[in-house]
Amino acid sequence: MKHTKTRILGLLLLSLSAFLLGCTTRSGRDTSIPWSRPADWEGQIPGLTQPGN
Repeated sequence: MKHTKTRILGLLLLSLSAFLLGCTTRSGRDTSIPWSRPADWEGQIPGLTQPGN
C-alpha cells in the first residue's frame, strides 16, 4: 500500500514538473515575421524591375 502511494505521488510530481517545464509564453521579442515566405525583391534581376513596384 505504501509503495503504491509513493508511486502515485512520484507520477503526479513528474507530470506536474513536465507540465511546468514545457510551457512557454510569448514575449515582447516575439514577432510575426513570415520567415518562410520570400521577400518581394528576392528572385528578381537587379535593375530590371518595373518602376513603382
